Amino acid sequence: MKEKTTIAIIGAGMWGTALGSLLMKNGHPLFVWSRRSPEKLEDIVGRGDAIVSAVSISGVRPTIAALKTLDIPPDRIIVTTTKGLDPISNGTPFQLWQAAFPHNPLVVLSGPNLSKEIARGLPAATVVASFERSSAEIVQLLFASDSFRVYVNNDPLGTELGGTLKNVMAIASGVCDGLALGTNAKSALLTRALPEMIRVGTTLGGKRDTFFGLSGLGDLLATCNSVLSRNYQVGYQLSQGKSLENILRDLEGTAEGVNTTEVLVSIAKLHSLYIPITHQVHRLLTGEISPETAVKALMQRDLKAESIDSEREALLSVEINEHSPPVKS
Repeated sequence: MKEKTTIAIIGAGMWGTALGSLLMKNGHPLFVWSRRSPEKLEDIVGRGDAIVSAVSISGVRPTIAALKTLDIPPDRIIVTTTKGLDPISNGTPFQLWQAAFPHNPLVVLSGPNLSKEIARGLPAATVVASFERSSAEIVQLLFASDSFRVYVNNDPLGTELGGTLKNVMAIASGVCDGLALGTNAKSALLTRALPEMIRVGTTLGGKRDTFFGLSGLGDLLATCNSVLSRNYQVGYQLSQGKSLENILRDLEGTAEGVNTTEVLVSIAKLHSLYIPITHQVHRLLTGEISPETAVKALMQRDLKAESIDSEREALLSVEINEHSPPVKS
């Protein structure tokens, strides 16, 4: 890559704009495209030495379909920054991009990155992940600055899933704060949220250790403790009696946790996964129960020992199954 690399960003929302500000700070020429842009997508993408996708999950498939009609060189790095799950395939954005552009270097960027804080130049850190370390290191250099620290790992799926699954927990966290349940309840919620994320994430192909890093635990803490989080706002406003329809209508940007919850319930049924927090969030979002009932249901689960050991056993079972030879019939 050249010292000053021209970047094409697809998506001009808050997240795409924030990422653009980081690239501009580092002096990289920048072209941004959205559905409202007067220029054609092919003109914007054609100018870029790298492509950054900052669209919502609903925009990933249309974006891929549009790019598939263009002549994208196989050495062009594609960076996906979307946090969500595809409702058609249950797959992650990385998996959709990988299926469509198998010969291009693909990189995931995810972390505790609230768009408005980044736009204000406040310090933050993130993770860039790829199966090709050299590609991740190139993206690391593109974004890294004295106010934005960028780490590299080789687990794009785990990195992506950490940022995706925590959005469901952020809705629950917003409910907790909206009902003024206190710090004790919030701490208990977040402590149990992480094992639930790990249970799902490792089942879907992520590495356990990734969820203890910036893109898992870090993003969980940021999103569940900030009014800047759109998913947190969904939960908080639901606890204040607003309807989901009105909340989403007035929200600035997309709360990906709403769609993620729906998809996650389907995944859990398919894999027989235990997701008590997600289950109650789903019942709340579908109007089946009230915020108060959701909290009561979580507090009234069967009494048992703290499940640290059982979580370890479950995770160990996943790891053993991943590395065991297939059973011959």
